[in-house]
Amino acid sequence: MLTYNGQVALHNIRRSKVLSSLMVLAISIGIGASMTTLAVMRLLSADPLPGRSQHIFYPQVDVNPDSKGREPLDVMDYKTAFDLWSAKRASQQALVASYHAKLRAPESTLPPMMVSVTSTTADFFAMFAVPFQYGRAWSADDDAARARGIVISSELNRKIFGGANSVGRSLRIGDADLRIVGVLAPWRPSPLYYKVRGGRFSSGDTAYLYSKVDDVFMPFSSSLDVSKGSFEPFTCWGTIATPGDLVASPCAWLALWVRLDDQAAVDRYRAFLQGYADQQRLAGRIKFSDNVRLRNLVEWLDFNQVVPSDVKLQTLLAFAFLLICISNVVGLLLAKFMRYGAEIGLRRALGATRRDILMQCLSEAATIGALGGGGGLVLTLCGLALVRRQQVEYADLAHLDVTTLLITMGLSVAASLLAGVIPAVRASLTPTALQLKLI
Repeated sequence: MLTYNGQVALHNIRRSKVLSSLMVLAISIGIGASMTTLAVMRLLSADPLPGRSQHIFYPQVDVNPDSKGREPLDVMDYKTAFDLWSAKRASQQALVASYHAKLRAPESTLPPMMVSVTSTTADFFAMFAVPFQYGRAWSADDDAARARGIVISSELNRKIFGGANSVGRSLRIGDADLRIVGVLAPWRPSPLYYKVRGGRFSSGDTAYLYSKVDDVFMPFSSSLDVSKGSFEPFTCWGTIATPGDLVASPCAWLALWVRLDDQAAVDRYRAFLQGYADQQRLAGRIKFSDNVRLRNLVEWLDFNQVVPSDVKLQTLLAFAFLLICISNVVGLLLAKFMRYGAEIGLRRALGATRRDILMQCLSEAATIGALGGGGGLVLTLCGLALVRRQQVEYADLAHLDVTTLLITMGLSVAASLLAGVIPAVRASLTPTALQLKLI
């Protein structure tokens, strides 16, 4: 019976090519628009560290004496962040600060270049599952010894060394020679979650979060020696005694990430965080000790609203447009099925049940949906190709994955079936005698 209904559906589609083409086109455009925006939305809102994000946390302590109990600053002052890091109360912990520096490659003819630097500690790489192509990360002992070994990105390695194994070679930042101990494999977290800080974002503020990974990763202790004056404060609530020296200044500029493996560890660390804040309040250094936070990675990204609001709006508008397309297809299918009233009446007179008629009409609607899905898939690929040509940082990441492909095809058939239900039911319920009068 399914084969017969399919044959009838294809026959009817060929009989009314213009009407069928309009329905296929309507579904294709609606599916193409909605799936393009959905693919971008999924790209920007996906879990950037699947399987690990629920164990990665971002602690905050309200170090600002002028906050008046509002949300604590997104970063902390040096003493608070360093105290929490030094306590080693988590399975892993990493201090993180970013800046730009001038880099020279003594073994290359390239001119000096400005590079982005992430200053961090040894646990950063294991905690965030950072892949390596050559070498390794530095160790905790290197942090303590203020060793001058760095890790560089695969992009910088390709630019300077042609992609060869550059472990053991040197680069110069400022007046210091730094030895390469590791080279990352191609790595493109989306967003750059370890850099998310600085308040709630607007669509324009998130651009840097989808840029390429930083060029250089340097031990935090070494950065204090090599680039102490390069760090920029997020905010200050007092006078900076020595220009460029944020270590002893009343300024927030340093982030801390920790890994907590289970709920018990989370509860213990939250208690430790609160206890530290209470202790510092008694010491007169922190005013609002009860204003602490401990969010996991996904919660932190959601709190910072890293998905641009205009992308959310575009997605809603695209699906609203899809509903309009489905509404138009309902009217076209209704007209199409009513045109076949005489044939439906004849089939009913020859013994076909209402269910048989309903299934025949739904088979035709599903066939139109499948054709519309194919067209929608082509339009989605074209839409994503246009997105990749846009001047936005995440443009090159836009692609059609398997999940979005399956959603595209499933949504197209579901949309056509939804559009076909009312016309099919109406066609199957029309009295046989009334349909036979049309013969």
